Amino acid sequence: MPPLVVYSWPYGVFFLAVFVWAFAPEFRIVSRRAEPSTSPQDAGSKRLIVLGQGLAAFAAFSIAAGVPSAGLPHRFSLFWAGLAAIIGGSLLRRHCWRMLGASFTGAVIVRPDQVVVDRGAYRYVRHPSYTAGAIVFLGIGLALANWISVVVLMGTVSIVYGYRVGVEERALLATLGDSYQRYMNRTTRFVPFVF
Repeated sequence: MPPLVVYSWPYGVFFLAVFVWAFAPEFRIVSRRAEPSTSPQDAGSKRLIVLGQGLAAFAAFSIAAGVPSAGLPHRFSLFWAGLAAIIGGSLLRRHCWRMLGASFTGAVIVRPDQVVVDRGAYRYVRHPSYTAGAIVFLGIGLALANWISVVVLMGTVSIVYGYRVGVEERALLATLGDSYQRYMNRTTRFVPFVF
């Protein structure tokens, strides 16, 4: 069996460059010193996301390398589709950071003076940043071209983001009240007009 595309020349260089470009800003957000690593509103969701996604990524790479029988056909096409998904998801995440400004934090921290943002992608969905994160991890799975890796990544992302969204929406409703409830009533969670 030939080596994984992400580990072969020159594809590995492209993958590494895109991976570092996509995740460098994520590490800055997670490690902000001014932000508490957890808050009562956060209910451990930041820690769950960091650990869950880190372990899932490690498992996905290990499975792709160790279980070649789960490899998907058209691995070079999937590699490029995966890179495109990582880039697209990361660009959407960066858009979300710009829209939320100081309200975008690693831990759930909702202030009483916070304004409900309903511009850009937030006009259509309440959590486009998590949709973007899921797209990034789908891209990693596609680039690995292994169906078990895709399942591990997407299953983990669904669990950690599902928990986080519940925690975040409870905190937003408790702190912002009616303004957030009205926003919830007119938007979907992740996919415009669908879900």
